[in-house]
Amino acid sequence: MSKSLTVKDLAAKYGVSANLIAAELVRQGVKVDKAEKTRIPEDMTDLIESFFDDLYGQQDEEALLPKGGKRATSPKKGSNRREETQPRDNHRKNSESNPVQEKAADSAGNTITLSSPIVVKTLADAIGRKPNEVLTDLIKLGELSGINKTVSDTNAKKICAAAGFELVIGTPPKAAAEPAPVKVREVDESKLVPRPPVVTFMGHVDHGKTSLQDAIRHTNVTAGEAGAITQHIGASTVEFEGKHITFIDTPGHAAFTSMRARGANITDIVVLAVSAVEGFKPQTVEAMNHALAADVPIIVAANKMDLPGADYDQILLHMQQNNLTSEDWGGKVGVVKVSAKTKEGLPDLLERILVEADMLELKADPTGPAEGVVLEAQLEQGLGPTSHVLIQSGTLKVGAPILCGSCWGKARMLIDDKGKRVKEVKPGFPVKVVGLSGVPEAGDQLMVMSSEKEARQEAERISEEKRAEQLATSNISTADDLFNKLNNEGRRTLNVIIKSDVKGSGEAIAQSLQELPSEKIKVEVIANSVGSICDNDIELAAATNALVVGFHVQVSPGVNDLAAKRHVEIRLYTIIYELLEDITDALAGKLEPEKRETVTGKARILQIFELSKGPKICGCKVESGIVKVGAKARVRRSKELIYNGEVTSLRHFKEDVKEVKAGLECGIRLDNFADFVEGDEIEFYNIELKKASL
Repeated sequence: MSKSLTVKDLAAKYGVSANLIAAELVRQGVKVDKAEKTRIPEDMTDLIESFFDDLYGQQDEEALLPKGGKRATSPKKGSNRREETQPRDNHRKNSESNPVQEKAADSAGNTITLSSPIVVKTLADAIGRKPNEVLTDLIKLGELSGINKTVSDTNAKKICAAAGFELVIGTPPKAAAEPAPVKVREVDESKLVPRPPVVTFMGHVDHGKTSLQDAIRHTNVTAGEAGAITQHIGASTVEFEGKHITFIDTPGHAAFTSMRARGANITDIVVLAVSAVEGFKPQTVEAMNHALAADVPIIVAANKMDLPGADYDQILLHMQQNNLTSEDWGGKVGVVKVSAKTKEGLPDLLERILVEADMLELKADPTGPAEGVVLEAQLEQGLGPTSHVLIQSGTLKVGAPILCGSCWGKARMLIDDKGKRVKEVKPGFPVKVVGLSGVPEAGDQLMVMSSEKEARQEAERISEEKRAEQLATSNISTADDLFNKLNNEGRRTLNVIIKSDVKGSGEAIAQSLQELPSEKIKVEVIANSVGSICDNDIELAAATNALVVGFHVQVSPGVNDLAAKRHVEIRLYTIIYELLEDITDALAGKLEPEKRETVTGKARILQIFELSKGPKICGCKVESGIVKVGAKARVRRSKELIYNGEVTSLRHFKEDVKEVKAGLECGIRLDNFADFVEGDEIEFYNIELKKASL
């Protein structure tokens, strides 16, 4: 963990006055109230020490050696201003006659290769200069940066040129292979012992995910068994028939999406909660697809069996229609009749979970350093960054040096799911960890390291890799970019998620995509469901590196922002052959612009009209161009695309018309879209297609 320092401490360490340190801190943007007593923020201590190490030289056991070469001593009382500033003057003098820099300047024509993004420290090392010197040069070029921040390619080339080097942005020559910094602990079969199963409840809204878990916990408490739940920390544990079961309290959102993207499939069993009154709903199918994509066993909990309209056979039929065959019909998926209200069947459900767990033979090695995965993380007042972690192997103990994604630190405090502080946590159990340097992401791996120094170094390496990866993937903003990347990498599978207005259309699209002839890339449909494109679709697409294809559907509000953040491409279509041609073009590798899109007009929604029969009509004013029946139309809300379809009818006053020109008001009806909001913008356009061939 970072230590707390004052300006006085820094002055003593580097052999200069507190006033000089304070002045330099102010120049670097750090607030200083009192020269000697100002305390450095803990999250900035390492960066500031690194800065002054570069400025004055690190102190060793013998002396502080500024670049002037003489030992720096703390100024005595009465020392004049010239003596006080000598270390900095020596540094400046040395910078002007830096032998490494002179050598670089004499080597005009030398070429160095750095991969983008370029970090200040990396650039400085490459040209033989100090990071703070490079930072000064960047300021002169109008770019504010930091030692561990990135530099624009243009300015990096200018700085290299001034130092006598030609900078080439690209992939540097491969060095000899180095062993991976983080070693994967080998499994000793003789030390494996049974661990609790990790279970996630999923399903459609209001079908009983939460109420079933609450009922199980309440039953557990009233039975007086161990494991009573008083506080949820991302997961909770109950005990049944002498065995523990761990329930993840955040169903679906992290366990099967962002976590899978990081290779952390933490759930052993999924309980799919289905209302016996309503049967399978769109979210039920989505949840099922998440579980199937993660290759996790499913138990169907037929909930609300106490209600008069409960239809158990309907659930079995819906399962069969979604390729999930129950044991009652000769399949392998167990179905348990339950009621969260009356608690009917809850012991049967817990027993079935334990049976599935026995079949999976879940075991872990509780000895040695711990490894786990983050379920949730946040900043908590009084505690700082806290992470809810599921321990997967080893035993996590208080005081252990830990690495968690790009964060590091020491396990200062461990809190179990009952809110009690504990000294250690074994595999299969959740725990709140206090002591990390920052807030990790859901799905990040937690590992115990040999020391805090090693944890910090590895965290810095991971942080740089993440930054480089984000910059490298940020240019994949279109489907064409994605396809180009697939072709360049020689990948043979294009994952697609299909959302359609009716199930038949989705099945037809899936079949057509899978039958497309291509030796380069095979299309694999990850999920195929009915309804609007929602957050879950984007998370699943990010986890599986998939393209989201919508057919006659809209994009739910806010989803486009999430898609941009997760680098997921959404394509909306109203005609199947257009969809197939787009994918065919990509598979053929013909990604140059082969279509011409022309905007023909724009309109603004002024009012919404509810009709006694048929869908709503939006009252609009055509702001530019012309609107025609059959024209393609996009609806944008606050510049966010939420619909792509076509105009089905136009009405001017009370008459149906074929077209409406700019400046006139009209009523517009769009195909399969009625979720209008006043102020929405409608853009009308035409497309000229040029077919690609395989």
